[in-house]
Amino acid sequence: MDRTAASPPVPSARPQAGGGGRSHLGQQLAHSMESWIRQEQVAEGTALPERSLAERFRVSRSPVREALQILAERGVIVARPEGGFAVSAARGGATDVALPPATQDEPIYLKIAEDRLGGVLPERVTENELMRRYGLTRGQLGDVLRRIAQEGWIERLPGNGWQFLPVLTSGAAYDQGYRIRILLEPAAILEPTYRLDKDGLMNCRAEQQALVDGAAEWASPAQLFDANTRLHECIATSSGNVFILEALRRLNRLRRLMEYGKAVDRTAAATRCKEHLTLIDLLLADQREAAADFMRLHLRDAAREKSARASAAARSTPADE
Repeated sequence: MDRTAASPPVPSARPQAGGGGRSHLGQQLAHSMESWIRQEQVAEGTALPERSLAERFRVSRSPVREALQILAERGVIVARPEGGFAVSAARGGATDVALPPATQDEPIYLKIAEDRLGGVLPERVTENELMRRYGLTRGQLGDVLRRIAQEGWIERLPGNGWQFLPVLTSGAAYDQGYRIRILLEPAAILEPTYRLDKDGLMNCRAEQQALVDGAAEWASPAQLFDANTRLHECIATSSGNVFILEALRRLNRLRRLMEYGKAVDRTAAATRCKEHLTLIDLLLADQREAAADFMRLHLRDAAREKSARASAAARSTPADE
């Protein structure tokens, strides 16, 4: 790992408690740290000092400590006799991970997404306000804001202010989004202008295979969303219909935060990725009608599964929370 000297660890905002007594930030940081261990092929036995990890992931030591405990429980890391933790033999030196790496600012990025979806952040914010809330330097905040702006859910205002753009926030709107996708995406495959983007599809296939082979167990919510979105937008691009593509891109921008706000069901995520592989193979075999039918069933099943989980979560949440 990178052992170069860096500035002292930056304090972060107090995380909210998540399921099982774990904070959302601690859970997100654990996913990012496991992703880094795998993708950088960090060797077995490599020590994981809290200070170095806090500097790498731009958070304070408190969530780092929590994330290390989570990873120890998963067997990703092991306690050292002299104190601290090190990469375990079971997870060190991982290879053949096709997912793009999680960025170092992933935990803070996901915390901002969570706070925006939860109404903690107002529609308009200044950089100074965000720097104070999340304990970031201006440069660190700039990296995160550029990423959010590129994804289309914030824009700069004249001066130093920023405005969050509309996103899907209600379960009803989320369900409507899936119904639109069920109409559009199978139709994209049957467009007369459809031309298979084989290279793009093969890249997506490598990502989906990596998820099926185990990456779905540790990928961050952003990595899962981006990998799956890349596949669906690649298919829409192949349709040759710019209106279908633009409609899907806009919908994906709107639903991004809703997806981040949902607890990740790792088993269901792996199942959807297996379905993606079947869909890709049908397209590669030029079985477009079968692929369109499969896409429709895939989206319907995903919509039912996510709607059922959302309803169950709502029933289990006390009314005053």
